[in-house]
Amino acid sequence: MEKKDDIQFAIEKHIAVLGQSKGGWSTELNLVSWNGRPAKLDIRSWDPSHERMGKGMTLTAEEGIALKDALNAYLAQ
Repeated sequence: MEKKDDIQFAIEKHIAVLGQSKGGWSTELNLVSWNGRPAKLDIRSWDPSHERMGKGMTLTAEEGIALKDALNAYLAQ
């Protein structure tokens, strides 16, 4: 488990790279456990070593399904 200041996190499963910056950071979708809590879907930017991170958002499974449905509806237009 990694520690960033007083925040502990563990990337339990890497799901996808959504984009890459010229500086080497990547926007990723992962399953992340924060401070020992059950893992949630997580979208944020990470440095190449996954030691530093940018701002992001976490989603429960239900929120992930709602996002998938909203994206499918939007992209089908």
